Amino acid sequence: MTRTFHAALVAATCFIGLAAPVAAQQPTQRQVDSLRAQLRALRARLDSILTALGQRPPSPAPPGGDDLAALRAAAAAAVGRDTLRAADTASERKFVGRERNQAQLNPEIGVTGDIRGYATARGVQRDNFDPREFEIGFQSALDPYSHTKIFVSIEGEVTSLEEGYAYWTGLPGRVRLDVGKFRQQFGELNRWHLHAVPETEYPLALTSYLGEDGLVGTGISLYRAFGGFGTHELMAQVTRSASDGELFGDGGRPTYLAHLLNFWQLGRSAYMQIGGTALYGTNPDSALRTRVGGLEFRLTWRPPARALYREWTLRGEVLALQKEVAGVGPTRLGGYVSTTYKLNQRFIAGVRYDYVEAPEFGVITRQVIPSLTMWQSEWVFLRAQYQLQRVASATATHQLALQAVWAIGPHKHETY
Repeated sequence: MTRTFHAALVAATCFIGLAAPVAAQQPTQRQVDSLRAQLRALRARLDSILTALGQRPPSPAPPGGDDLAALRAAAAAAVGRDTLRAADTASERKFVGRERNQAQLNPEIGVTGDIRGYATARGVQRDNFDPREFEIGFQSALDPYSHTKIFVSIEGEVTSLEEGYAYWTGLPGRVRLDVGKFRQQFGELNRWHLHAVPETEYPLALTSYLGEDGLVGTGISLYRAFGGFGTHELMAQVTRSASDGELFGDGGRPTYLAHLLNFWQLGRSAYMQIGGTALYGTNPDSALRTRVGGLEFRLTWRPPARALYREWTLRGEVLALQKEVAGVGPTRLGGYVSTTYKLNQRFIAGVRYDYVEAPEFGVITRQVIPSLTMWQSEWVFLRAQYQLQRVASATATHQLALQAVWAIGPHKHETY
């Protein structure tokens, strides 16, 4: 019925538009009567169509009125709008260009500040305050297929590139590819930036075996996750290590890392993960071969209904370092175990125990580090930490550390 209705309107309009010039040229009474008869027939047909559609027929035009205006009024009543005004509005319509928003092209920029204060139990107090690091992070999508992350570290008067890499996700085989400089996935905590670890410093085994700032390399990384009795992650990296001098004797040759992590959900409130890492590099000039192996575990309890107020985590790593020259060299062991417990929404209590055998002479260092962290908000946290350290059989040393960390801008977590 709707098509018939519109066809009638079009036919009537066209007919009147064609007939009007003829009537103007030959204004005979016979032609006028014929047009009026045809108009009445069209009006009657229009009324029947409107009645079938359940709409009220338009009121008849007043005697002597303009028949064309009456027909247009009837059409406007049928479609619910004034066709003349609609035509005028369409002719006056303005089209505004929606140019690309330039702000969308800008990267996400975040800045993190990390300030420390120290006090020792005995001796002269010096260097008590340390502007440990200011980190500037840039993150952005390069195109629909790749992203980039760049982190610039300012430590005192030294500015350096902490990380800078591009990565591609959704590649064939569900592989992620990273290219650039990045913190390597040795164990769990080495991947974290220093201001994000549970204590003020990396575990002693990581800094003793992998370098003062942990293991950082420039190269490529391949990552793949797969299922089957839990979730498993496999990562392979080929890099030039930033710890080349300490670990590999400044050989400048590629180093190779493989990391396997296994994840199991134990229930609604708990999960466990166990992983292993292998690192290998050589320096043919000095006949040096370096191997570092690691085992890691983590157990976390986080009740879904109380996740903001209660969480308990137990984690640990064991590392073995072997540096052989001409096939001869000792194996050193080190590791840590730590636990954190969320007391409420703001406060987290933790403690860590470190054990490490020095790479060169095997001197054993032990330390215990209890801490209390207050998360003022997502952007600010404060921490108080006590450290009791004993090197071999020497007298134990005591240190109190206070830390303040804040961030502005986005500071997204790494995704794997």
